[in-house]
Amino acid sequence: MPEHRVRRALLDLLAEVGTVTATEAAERLGYSSGLCSFHLRQLARYGHIEEVPRAGGRARPWRLRQEAAPADPSPVAGFGQLARGLEDESYQRWLARRDLAPPAWRRDEAFSAVAYLTPEEMGAVADAVRRTLAPYQDREQRPAARPAGAEPVALIARLFPLLPDPATEDG
Repeated sequence: MPEHRVRRALLDLLAEVGTVTATEAAERLGYSSGLCSFHLRQLARYGHIEEVPRAGGRARPWRLRQEAAPADPSPVAGFGQLARGLEDESYQRWLARRDLAPPAWRRDEAFSAVAYLTPEEMGAVADAVRRTLAPYQDREQRPAARPAGAEPVALIARLFPLLPDPATEDG
């Protein structure tokens, strides 16, 4: 699954400059300050960043968390966990509130499949999904590119090999 580019950019920026406000991040990354503010709060909510203590004023500077290093020091692994948590939370919110959505949106197009693939074929499937979604990717940053009636829709694909369950393996 590809990472969320705004959050990845914010984490990279914080690693580079130390502290940043939503407005500063927006100026440096080319996103709106509202979008940066939202994603900074989400990163804080899941423990990846924290607000910098300040004496006052409206500016809210953020930094990477200063606490003990995670068990897996890989920023990619930590970001993957954050993304999965946000996906799961969004899906649970959808399930709880689906009946409140307009009738045309009350579908859940989730599906899953098991296919026997080589590592190369698994990569080809992932590339095909990315190519299918590519025409829609710029709409997040370019509202004018959105057709009338377009709403944000979560598109989640996870491709991974099914490993044997250790409890059922012969010893």
